[in-house]
Amino acid sequence: MNGEFLLDTNIIIALFAGDTKVLQNLSAAKNIYLPSIALGELYFGARKSQRINENVARIDELAKQVGLLTPDLLTAQCYGIIKNELSAKGKPLPENDIWIAAIAKRHDLILVSKDKHFEAIEGLSLEKWQ
Repeated sequence: MNGEFLLDTNIIIALFAGDTKVLQNLSAAKNIYLPSIALGELYFGARKSQRINENVARIDELAKQVGLLTPDLLTAQCYGIIKNELSAKGKPLPENDIWIAAIAKRHDLILVSKDKHFEAIEGLSLEKWQ
């Protein structure tokens, strides 16, 4: 493994909750990246919470500390390939997760997630920090 990881939304939530396994793995990682899609999901969740300002500030701070990756042309091409392959298999995934996987594949990163459905994506490097 290359030690470069892309964090799915559920891993970021686990980080915020102080999950010791996630913290241990993060400390050993070479580079950590966040997909802008996951940040959008987190900001959405923060806006629905009882502590909006605190949660938004926490997300903002994390975004400053790690690399932020956004979709580009190559990511869009990866997205199209992934979605087509999943469609052919009859295994739909949530749209945001397809974008997150496309970012991971486009940048040759290991996606860290608790979601088992990512296993349906061929060629995706995946780890579970549970």
